[in-house]
Amino acid sequence: MREASTGLLVELDPASNVTDLLLEQHAKDPVHALYARKGPAGWTDVPVQQFLAQVTALAKGLIAGGIAPGDTVAVMSATRYEWSVVDFAIWFAGGVTVPIYETSSASQIEWILHDSGAGRVFVEDHAKAALVQGVLDESAMLGDRLVAVVRMEDDGAAPNLASLAAAGAGVSDAELERHRSAASLDDVASLVYTSGTTGKPKGCEITHANFALVAKNIVLFLPEILKQPRARTLMFLPLAHVLARAVQVICLSSGATLGHTASAKELLADLAAFRPTFLLVVPRIFEKVYAGAEQKAAAAGKERVFAAAAATAIDYSKALDAAARGTGKGPGRLLRLRQGVFDRLFYPKLRQAFGGQLRHTVSGASPLSSNDAHFFRGAGIPVLEGYGLTETTAPCTANTPARTKVGTVGIPVPGTTIRVADDGEILVKGIGVFKGYHANEAANAEAFVDGFFRTGDLGSLDKDGFLTITGRKKDLLVTAGGKNVAPGPLEEKIREHPLVGQAVVVGDGRPFVSALINLDPEALQHWCTARKVPVMSPAQAAADAAVRASIQGAVDEANLLVSKAESIRSFVILDADFTVESGHLTPSLKLKRAAVVRDFGAHIDRIYG
Repeated sequence: MREASTGLLVELDPASNVTDLLLEQHAKDPVHALYARKGPAGWTDVPVQQFLAQVTALAKGLIAGGIAPGDTVAVMSATRYEWSVVDFAIWFAGGVTVPIYETSSASQIEWILHDSGAGRVFVEDHAKAALVQGVLDESAMLGDRLVAVVRMEDDGAAPNLASLAAAGAGVSDAELERHRSAASLDDVASLVYTSGTTGKPKGCEITHANFALVAKNIVLFLPEILKQPRARTLMFLPLAHVLARAVQVICLSSGATLGHTASAKELLADLAAFRPTFLLVVPRIFEKVYAGAEQKAAAAGKERVFAAAAATAIDYSKALDAAARGTGKGPGRLLRLRQGVFDRLFYPKLRQAFGGQLRHTVSGASPLSSNDAHFFRGAGIPVLEGYGLTETTAPCTANTPARTKVGTVGIPVPGTTIRVADDGEILVKGIGVFKGYHANEAANAEAFVDGFFRTGDLGSLDKDGFLTITGRKKDLLVTAGGKNVAPGPLEEKIREHPLVGQAVVVGDGRPFVSALINLDPEALQHWCTARKVPVMSPAQAAADAAVRASIQGAVDEANLLVSKAESIRSFVILDADFTVESGHLTPSLKLKRAAVVRDFGAHIDRIYG
């Protein structure tokens, strides 16, 4: 199959915009808990009417400050409740939200403020305010342009949220409504800048239609998740990422209660207290949870039990998947019995790590290992993998509870068509596809063909319309012998090893394929303890024969996926971690391959002598 579509489930009034979704919720049930805020005493519900009152007060403050419909306003903050309030306040004032990752460098901040033309920046705290003000003071690019900096706090010196709301006290409801209703579905709601993995960030014009139509249709597309009584989720991905923003608007449209947390250290405790019914998770979280469970079992002397439980979960899920594909009858009696035993004795502990009430997880942002997907589904935590990009307002395909094939990213979401070009590139047309790149006609000319957005990803469609991602065009390696190698599947397989943090396959223009691998320090410590050997640093482990033999086993397993010409012949263990701060991961934890190859070029050269 070369093309698959899913019809639109609901349409919207062309004159409406994303703010109407909030007004609909208020009209439906003003005391419904739309959000929950974490405080010293735990989580406190925020009813729709309270959220709306905070939004309108800030919107009036923006109007009093001179914002005009279509003006851009930047937001630089970690994921938190105030992000949601400010986002909707900007929209109610008729503005366009410009997210900036809290981890952004001074040069990135400068470029986004310059390119977007933002005249105001909301920042998380005093530290971020000082950073942005420093950029403004020293920037030749921004010149003498006045940019107001507002802290997203209620206390301390002005300007802050409290002072901004107070300044708008004299703005009438009629004036607020004039601003709120100025935008239609076709107008830009947000300028979302790409993470810049392949160059200077480009501003993606995400419209009100993109957010609102995606939200309305996804709710009907995934009713088992979003239309259940007391549905609730905890958002811990950065709200500067379009996926998190889209999910936030989807939750608002469905009425699901949304909480926020930005602390990785407090995530497990927050999950236990908040008890979400569904979660948006990136693959690295699944990898860490799996590795942590395996390490705890080993420390308790239950390594064999964990291995048996994991194998059972994977076999059980694979049997379910075979039935979905029409190649099997589902789990047999003995497998169901084994899974039932572990479901009483072992899997509940794993589910408790997510709060104990989790019924579904949605994985996005980067590819998920099929092994991890099978393990968690077999353990009672169904994983629905989806696919999308900033340019598609995140989700353009997804598996559903009723239609799931592990290893695929699902079928097109409503109002979307997926086409696979002759060269294997995935093309997308639909309700989520952005308006275009801001002030970048050259990029726009390259981005579209026959009305479809060119994703740059490679994939295939099966007979049922399920999409499988096979790689990225720019990531394809061509060896000196002319062999094309897709690094993604090899890297995913190697990352399944508990010791591995990240793996980067290289070999473009080289005589053979090799890999750069780094170790997870915490996993390395557990590995050493379990084997009763002195704890090693990553540098020591890189030269340890037992560690190298273990990693070689992971490489050998990965090589089973490909031909001999595509196989990894050599690898090096790096004494370095890939993080957002090091510049090797995006804020959504995607690998910046070009940055790794650049920064570790000396290691690559040594591999090839």
